[in-house]
Amino acid sequence: MDALFLPLANLVGASVDQIKLISCLLIAYPLGSLYVRVPSSKPGLRHLFSVTVAVLYFFPILKIYAAFFQLLGSILATYFIAKYDKSSRMPWIVFAIVMGHLTVNHVIRWINDFSYETMEVTGPQMVLTMKLTTFAWNVYDGRRKEEELDKWQLAKRVTKFPSILEFLGYSFYFPGILVGPYLDYAEYMDLVNETMFQSPAVKPKIKPGRRLPSYRKRAAYTRLFMGLFYLGVFVLLNPKFYYAGGLDPEFQKMSLLKRIIHFQAFGPVERSKYYAIWTLTEGASILTGLGFTGFGPHGEAHWDGAANVKVWDIEFPANFKVLLDSWNMKTNVWLRECVYKRVTPKGKKPGLSSTLITFFTSAFWHGIAGGYYLTFIMGGFITAAARLIRANIRPFFLPTSPDQPPSIAKRLYDIAGIIASAMILNYSASAFIILSGRDSLITWRVLGYYGHFAVFGTLAFFYLGGVGVCRRLQKQMGVVIPPRGGVRAAANGNGTAKASGVEQSPIGTPVSEKNFVLPPSVDTVLPPSQK
Repeated sequence: MDALFLPLANLVGASVDQIKLISCLLIAYPLGSLYVRVPSSKPGLRHLFSVTVAVLYFFPILKIYAAFFQLLGSILATYFIAKYDKSSRMPWIVFAIVMGHLTVNHVIRWINDFSYETMEVTGPQMVLTMKLTTFAWNVYDGRRKEEELDKWQLAKRVTKFPSILEFLGYSFYFPGILVGPYLDYAEYMDLVNETMFQSPAVKPKIKPGRRLPSYRKRAAYTRLFMGLFYLGVFVLLNPKFYYAGGLDPEFQKMSLLKRIIHFQAFGPVERSKYYAIWTLTEGASILTGLGFTGFGPHGEAHWDGAANVKVWDIEFPANFKVLLDSWNMKTNVWLRECVYKRVTPKGKKPGLSSTLITFFTSAFWHGIAGGYYLTFIMGGFITAAARLIRANIRPFFLPTSPDQPPSIAKRLYDIAGIIASAMILNYSASAFIILSGRDSLITWRVLGYYGHFAVFGTLAFFYLGGVGVCRRLQKQMGVVIPPRGGVRAAANGNGTAKASGVEQSPIGTPVSEKNFVLPPSVDTVLPPSQK
């Protein structure tokens, strides 16, 4: 089938494998419309549908036969271990097997020096690793007492072990098998049985003769249009705007200020390929019914649950936390629920060891290139610096009451935060894209190490007495320190209220806000061949 893709590959200057991947994501759109026409009363046919499409992807189109059987091996190993091992170590055994298998393939890819244009097993395997390890923990939670579980664990636990066909359908769910989105087993079964669309609170808008809520196609094809737009941006602009351009002798002849300013244009273009892939697969998932997040007050359906990225909040983030929360959101959920919480001893608050284990898990999941680790290490310091600024500087600019409009100073602070967050992102994430540790360090040197000076200068200020200075000034100026959850929590009279969407840990600590530390907005489920 390569003859079908070769002319387009030559036209746009891409590899045949890249064109094949995009084609698979586009094919998923008409297949999604066919999928919903399979009656939910016949779930077995829906499982077979996904498996059949996955076989179509891996065999005649992508021609990565060994990859399919490797994935199948991990799936079957997970299935039988989870079924017959009733001990508390079962999830860790599954975790070790599937992560170990993935790491071996990352090493093989590195040894063979596969280019980014090559499509092979590690991309789909990264997605499958999240799904299989999540399933193992969900099964384990299904065997525990309800009072031992937090809200997420209680909602996602598996109490009835699936048949092999159900598990294969879940593992090979066709819109997400190549690049995501990752989903848990409970979510998949709700999709297959269409139970997620039941809402007694409001009367949903559903067209006569249809089973699914309205606005599904509109939401899906909006994502298709946006995904193609991002793809066009990447194809047209990436030849001139790319992070490795920092190694270009002509770039290095510019003044330092010009180099820094010019470098900021590289980031949005480099990230557009991720936006394209994730947005395209999100739209295809919505066509199957995935991503439904409930009905509005007038019965209109919302379809935001399959999103993996919020582009606006990444390119124009109010602060670095918003940026982190908006990038590769599904992977963040996996790391939080299957690593960070699980390595924290029962009855104790997550600490540094939990954070470090989560960092290293994310690193091994991505691969072994030096650029990944440079970005991850830098990410830890960025997160620490951002928290100190948010805790000690931001209160000076907050309104004293929730009814008071933001001041001019607060608006200027927000603009400064957007600029600073974007510049730090472009600096730190460049190593993740460049991959080579040596070339990444050269690029940072060419940029005058501005990111390091900004981050470590901030840390040095606060750790060398800046925190005390800020607290004394706050006291002298009568600045009110908002409780956790911000001004809104204070207005509700609840100093422990959590912000909307922040998951609670088993001990009630807002995991994603206080203790959960992730690499700086660089986690991705894109295949390494597309990085």
